[in-house]
Amino acid sequence: MPTSVSVVMPVRNEERHLRAAVQRVLDQHYPGDLELILAVGPSEDRTRQIADEAAALDPRVIVLDNPTGYTPAGLNIAIAAARHPIVVRVDGHGELSPDYIATAVDLIEATGAANVGGLMDARGSSPLSEAVAAAYNSRLGLGGGGFHLAETPAGPADTVFLGVFRKEALREIGGFDETLHRAQDWELNYRLRNAGHTVYFSPELRVVYRPRDSYRALVRQFFTTGQWRREVARRHPDTVSLRYLAPPAAVAGMSVGIVGGLLGLILRNRFLTALFVAPLLYLAFLAAATVSIPGLSAGARLRLPLVLAIMHIAWGAGFIRGIDQTPAAGGAA
Repeated sequence: MPTSVSVVMPVRNEERHLRAAVQRVLDQHYPGDLELILAVGPSEDRTRQIADEAAALDPRVIVLDNPTGYTPAGLNIAIAAARHPIVVRVDGHGELSPDYIATAVDLIEATGAANVGGLMDARGSSPLSEAVAAAYNSRLGLGGGGFHLAETPAGPADTVFLGVFRKEALREIGGFDETLHRAQDWELNYRLRNAGHTVYFSPELRVVYRPRDSYRALVRQFFTTGQWRREVARRHPDTVSLRYLAPPAAVAGMSVGIVGGLLGLILRNRFLTALFVAPLLYLAFLAAATVSIPGLSAGARLRLPLVLAIMHIAWGAGFIRGIDQTPAAGGAA
């Protein structure tokens, strides 16, 4: 008999994509028992109504409240209510590929891993979100994270997108850290690996991700992510890498270049004026990246330079800024 699975989905303000995300789970035709637990945060749209409608139509769907609205709290609420030994994490703006759950369960049993996951397949539905998706899927956008690239080989990994977990392993390490409003996936996988467990990546597993579709939302997303990545680095200094230091270094370098260059023009100082080379080099990088990323519509390619700049600069500025204060520790499944 196939292992029973609990799918957990924290959602908030997901009116646009929630129906598709839920349907992709229910259409898996997984041969074992399956339940889908929606942890719904306070929303400004019809997310709760859509969740309740899904539960009324299919008894496998369970709706719970997530009063805080934060993702790690929603995950812990759903995991605590999960009845089955395998926990599949899905987002409200993610769509599972066919046979995702069956393939993941086979992999987790074959590898002995505590968590298996695969590709974040970003796809846009407008010129802007198409440009954002292209940046996600390119080394020139997010710096080459393994689960963003289809050519990444299967094997043990530092982290994976979303994940399919052994519930006992989540309980062992205390679940998701609710004091991390972002980067909680990476930090949880870090604790799993430190506890002696394997995190396993396979390109066989693919989840369609629907990216932000406004410049304002993109700035907010990447600035906040940079802030919380700084907090993870503060708590776990051994996780700091050149990949994470590159955006804040670029922001600092361009800021010095622009301010120094302007002072050089005012003071007629050639040395200071030469500092303009830093932002000019970055503009050249954006131009080269815009030309080199393939398969874009004309509208998406037109928007790509600004999208890349937002990703790099907002993330780097957020990392430099950090969060206002360190939250109290806590958070268990």
